[in-house]
Amino acid sequence: MARHLAMVAQLIEEDPQLAHEHALAASRRAGRVGVVRETVAITAYAVGDYALALRELRTYRRISGSDDQIALMVDSERGVGRPDRALEVGRAVDRASLPVEVRVELAIAMSGARLDLGETERALQELDIPELDPDRAFSWSPALFAARAAVLDDLGRTDEAAVWQRRALVAEEALGASDADREMIVVDDIDESDAEDESNAEESESPASEEGTSR
Repeated sequence: MARHLAMVAQLIEEDPQLAHEHALAASRRAGRVGVVRETVAITAYAVGDYALALRELRTYRRISGSDDQIALMVDSERGVGRPDRALEVGRAVDRASLPVEVRVELAIAMSGARLDLGETERALQELDIPELDPDRAFSWSPALFAARAAVLDDLGRTDEAAVWQRRALVAEEALGASDADREMIVVDDIDESDAEDESNAEESESPASEEGTSR
């Protein structure tokens, strides 16, 4: 079982289907272990089998008593075409009891469910959470900023969307792939004029002259 789970960790990014097969093999050997059912759910989601992901997530939740995969449950409900049910699942948990990272992931998933229903303004409201801080970069910031940019773009607020997309890029660059687990760093604030100036400057600057992000 342990070897299969180790292979999942190695393969999930480059070959999710093979990772899923290893997860299923682990499940056949230790189906009552919570982390095994969680792994099957994650790999099933990665290969687009949302019905299986949802079933496994429910089992994992029953075994572990944990809501740490609630965002994935919401997204899996969306995946099987039930955005209304997805919102019900998300509203049923006490968000204050969730770890910050899970709370942010849930907000993004709930926003997506609102978009599925055509409720774009409410999708934006789902992202208005205390963790939406444009001046500091946490591990969850790039995804949160990018989600806000996407909703703003759907609303036709393209200038604001460009600002938040740029914030997502700056946060991602500042954190760096190897620093993704750092708790927090401060990043320069970006406003609409900054984004416009940068866009104009990029047309005349070479890649070598681009401003770097200080760590």
